[in-house]
Amino acid sequence: MSPSPARVTAVDTYDIRFPTSRELDGSDAMNPDPDYSAAYVVLRTDAADGHEGHGFTFTIGRGNDVQVAAIDALRGHVLGRPVDEICDDPGSLFQVLIGDSQLRWLGPEKGVMHMAIGAVTNAVWDLAARRAGKPLWQLLADAEPEWIVRQIDFRYLTDALTPEEALAILRRGREGAAERRAGLLERGYPAYTTSAGWLGYDDEKLTRLAAQAVADGFTQIKLKVGADLADDIRRCRVARAVVGPDIRMAIDANQRWNVDEAIRWTRALAEFAPYWIEEPTSPDDILGHAAIRRAVAPVKVATGEHVQNRIVFKQLLQAAALDIVQIDAARVAGVNENLAILLLAAKFGVPVCPHAGGVGLCELVQHLAMFDYLAVSGTTEDRVIEYVDHLHEHFLDPVVIREGRYTAPTAPGFSAAMRPESLAEYTYPGGTFWAADPDTQKGQAA
Repeated sequence: MSPSPARVTAVDTYDIRFPTSRELDGSDAMNPDPDYSAAYVVLRTDAADGHEGHGFTFTIGRGNDVQVAAIDALRGHVLGRPVDEICDDPGSLFQVLIGDSQLRWLGPEKGVMHMAIGAVTNAVWDLAARRAGKPLWQLLADAEPEWIVRQIDFRYLTDALTPEEALAILRRGREGAAERRAGLLERGYPAYTTSAGWLGYDDEKLTRLAAQAVADGFTQIKLKVGADLADDIRRCRVARAVVGPDIRMAIDANQRWNVDEAIRWTRALAEFAPYWIEEPTSPDDILGHAAIRRAVAPVKVATGEHVQNRIVFKQLLQAAALDIVQIDAARVAGVNENLAILLLAAKFGVPVCPHAGGVGLCELVQHLAMFDYLAVSGTTEDRVIEYVDHLHEHFLDPVVIREGRYTAPTAPGFSAAMRPESLAEYTYPGGTFWAADPDTQKGQAA
């Protein structure tokens, strides 16, 4: 009798929160007091190799428990699944998750439920890469183009990208891939930093961190804007004086403005030569982004951090509404959907500069950008991954930045696994940090 196949035996979830609001790390015009958080999931198996799959989605504090509950709602679709089946074809489970008609009604394909699917999907990819003994970027880059295409849901996309077109892009992407891989391993992938630019930082801290970014080799920084125009003019002047004329400086409004405000405000900051204006208005306003792009050129328009699915990305590209596609590893439904977005961007010839910065987002999205370089776009020209220098110490395989570039990870997996001691300390509200925090206990009592 042949042995029973290894299966998923548990889907464990954790509400992980970090008190970043206390130093105003992550502060911007729309989110003045974020506590960077992760709705974290671990797929445990009875496989002989002992591998687990780790995934999460990112929030900024309150509501992280709602996101965890959404992941819990998917447990029945995952428990008992054969490990070989989901690792050989992650798209098979992805289709099951997005196809649950009753859960789909909560979206469809948007919001808390869609992000929960992303957390579980990413955990499956982490498990698959661990079992293959490869970092995820390499697993994807080594895969046959036909297999990659089978991982993608082309529903609602074929007026812009067909499976045949995607396959042709991937086949072209294999040309010169070996040379690019050697260069990636030697030099890494370009990064830019937002660490200097949080809105709550005073001018002294902005000056010090902007100077440090240049000294560390970054060729682009980003400043948060959008709360007060006079304040933004002063801060941009300070930053430009520190970094000089040759460092790119992007600005990010985090959806703060109406369309007319975005045009007026961006034009007012144009003297500081911003490279792009990020999230100038609602991420759902495709025509608004297009109008802003026409009005503020040559300042580029970038968005994607809060774009809810591949269909909105498709329409942004069709409407010529953006210059920079910003994928996020934990906003849409995980790797499978991001593969579609990368191929859409390649079809339309628009560079991808991933959003990161939130807890664990740098760790995840580096893999997708590196795959894009090796197997899709074939270039890093005008492409950078966002980097923020906090919370990496909580991961077993944290990002490594050298001379302003991401070092290609070599450990198997998706770099998603958090340290057990961090889970024990920052699980909310019972972890050792929060249990000892008077404000937390006061809130729980209330």
